[in-house]
Amino acid sequence: MPLLNTITTPYAEAFLQIANSDGEAEVVIDQAKSILALWNESPELKEAMASPVLEADAKKAALIKIFSKKITPSFLNFLKLLADRQRIAFLDAVLERLLELYREQRNIALATVTSATELNEDQQNELLKKVQAIAGTDNLEMNLKLDPGLIGGFVVKVGSKVIDASLSGQVRRLGFALSKAT
Repeated sequence: MPLLNTITTPYAEAFLQIANSDGEAEVVIDQAKSILALWNESPELKEAMASPVLEADAKKAALIKIFSKKITPSFLNFLKLLADRQRIAFLDAVLERLLELYREQRNIALATVTSATELNEDQQNELLKKVQAIAGTDNLEMNLKLDPGLIGGFVVKVGSKVIDASLSGQVRRLGFALSKAT
């Protein structure tokens, strides 16, 4: 088990167990996704929480101010616990692990779809059906990402399976085939 997992797993497992016993698992998971998005979009918040200069009480006060009206009391207590234990800097890793454990418990496959442009709702629904067929399950969570470097098309990752239907992937494969032919 990697070092970061030895730090994150006990917190994620304990919090998921509490959320399950309180019947709040789905709510907590939605909130975890929102907090993770905010965390990744705000380098200032990340830096402040990772700062050794800020005391745990100051970090807890900031967390309360930012999240108290947006998350369940148990989630807020969890964040304060991480601050007290000097683990709040690993919040993103803890929440990612929490999401992984939740998916494992519920047998939910995670598909990461990276596209060159924003997909509209019809495209997302059509792609979801195809990815469900590839994954062999209807229980699927799609994570959408943008990468204009793909030029066109998309790349789908489900577990160890990768389907590259991007224009840049086709050009790369064509270049490889041409280099073998000469």
